[in-house]
Amino acid sequence: MAEKRPVRLEQDGNLAHLVLDDPPLNLFGEDAFKALMACVDQVESSGARALVWRAEGDLFTGGADVNMFQRVVNEGTPGESLGSLVEAAQKLESLEIPTLALVHGLCLTAGLEIALACDMLWATESARFGLVEAVVGLTPGAGGTQRMAERAGPARAAEFVMSGGLYDAATLERWNVVNRVVPDDQLLEKGLRFAHRLADGPTVAHGATKRIIRAFREGGVVAADEVTPGQFADLFASEDLQNAVKSFLADGPGNATFEGK
Repeated sequence: MAEKRPVRLEQDGNLAHLVLDDPPLNLFGEDAFKALMACVDQVESSGARALVWRAEGDLFTGGADVNMFQRVVNEGTPGESLGSLVEAAQKLESLEIPTLALVHGLCLTAGLEIALACDMLWATESARFGLVEAVVGLTPGAGGTQRMAERAGPARAAEFVMSGGLYDAATLERWNVVNRVVPDDQLLEKGLRFAHRLADGPTVAHGATKRIIRAFREGGVVAADEVTPGQFADLFASEDLQNAVKSFLADGPGNATFEGK
């Protein structure tokens, strides 16, 4: 029997599922980070055209495994023991395909940091979020602070991290951290339907959209304006655009199919 890993990759057609499944608490330790990074590497060569980050069980994640921090204290070599935790978030962000986090229940620290590295984040009405590293005298190590600041602004990120509190999905939707809040029993149905729609869509164009957004994040509107003409023009060489234009002229809008080419 193959060894069960805390994070696994599943594929449903052209949609990849990155699944955290390490009951009962879905804690994030070194094995989970290693498995996550291995799975993201697999996504790049899987042919998937969209990805969802989700978890099994009653809660999304109880956060980081504090035993990992105790080992670091004992060893006295945090750099060697933990490596670059932020690399996991960066690897996910660098994917050219659309990514969607589907969060339910309690979502703390590392699992939330990975969700914040997704393009979009949906949550259930009962979901609760926290970057609570302050309880053990830490600050988030996988990029959650800066990604929260990017979405919600510096002052709200400071409150979120420094308070060590739990925040509901409605509050984070108001803060522009969560894209949509849905009833608890509808997250997978509605979220996966939307994810399949992304995967079946013009994913070459979605990749260009991600690159334009990345330029905006790095240098604002001016930087995004610089790359937009090239990204826009390059799409005319794609089979998807050429076939969609023909479909539009022959059959009207909404009838084209896309293959990600």
